[in-house]
Amino acid sequence: MTEPATEAPAKPTAGGRIIGLDIARAFAIVGMVMVNFKITMSADNSGPQWLRTFAALFDGRAAATFVVLAGIGASLGSRRARISNDAAQRRAAQVTLAKRALFLFVLGWAFFVVWPADILHFYGLYLGIGAVVLFASGRRLLSLAGAAIGVAFVFIVTFDPFKNWNLDDYSYEGISTPSGFIRNLFFDGFHPVVPWVAFYLFGMWLGRTDLRDPVWRRTLAIRAAFIVVVTEAAAWVVLGPKGSSLDDLDDESWRWLFSVEPIPPLPLYPAAAGGTAVLVILGSIWLGDRLPDKLAEPLVSTGQLALTIYLAHVFVGMGILESMGRLENQTLEWAVVTSLIFSVVAIVFSWAWRRRYQRGPLEWVMRRVAG
Repeated sequence: MTEPATEAPAKPTAGGRIIGLDIARAFAIVGMVMVNFKITMSADNSGPQWLRTFAALFDGRAAATFVVLAGIGASLGSRRARISNDAAQRRAAQVTLAKRALFLFVLGWAFFVVWPADILHFYGLYLGIGAVVLFASGRRLLSLAGAAIGVAFVFIVTFDPFKNWNLDDYSYEGISTPSGFIRNLFFDGFHPVVPWVAFYLFGMWLGRTDLRDPVWRRTLAIRAAFIVVVTEAAAWVVLGPKGSSLDDLDDESWRWLFSVEPIPPLPLYPAAAGGTAVLVILGSIWLGDRLPDKLAEPLVSTGQLALTIYLAHVFVGMGILESMGRLENQTLEWAVVTSLIFSVVAIVFSWAWRRRYQRGPLEWVMRRVAG
């Protein structure tokens, strides 16, 4: 979310960036806001089925898109060092990424006190791992991604992934203990390292490919669409439409193996979410190449202020709703409408801010602290 988009040449108005990556980040932030408003308002299982299906399309997909984009940004940002094969440049790129990882990890834990569903401290771990394997081969990156998905599956079928969770209020017991802290971070938190780091590693691999090549983008889109259609269709046939309640499904049921939802993250989930992320990113690049600058600019600005908007959707968006007494136990319709209103305001704010300042408030702080 806070990684540099790219140094590759693109539209002149983008200053050398592939602006489609910023547009994809903007779409992802809107999806993330909708998901978090829905969860906070306990509105998952309310409303008509068509709206539940629509809202469920963003579950685990918006966040996954952020992580894939971060991996792409890491590869694009370190491209010169990778091509030059200069040891000093490579070390500097790894140090910069590690500093950003530490900044986000610390910021995320500070934010965790207010927002237990925070992704930033997990995000910091993904970047930290990325710094270690920043110059590994593409095959190694994909192998590690596959291994993360495999380890997650073994954990889920061996242990109870909901052992420490109170699903009524999404609180996690024992996180202040060493074992609970490690377990939450790596195995059964909201965005645990396994399998979520697979999205980041896949993004690193993707960022090394030529995303400006329309033939390659078309090939990627076909492959991603096939994966999404197969996984989502299988889940629909076995588990019902997206957004359906699975409360009556036995914990030992074989039907869970067809789940494409983020909790618990069974193998079909990273396939479906990763494929969706690719389609969003490729579609955004396509839009970025074709949208007039006046239409693209607000979305690009929103993507570049993603970190600021992420914190603001809790402190400002949810804060206002809480002061109105309209944050808890609300309808899905209210969750969707208010999330979209906040998103529109965020887009306008981002556009106005970037007209005057080069970076968003928190983006500026991160650049000063972590380079």
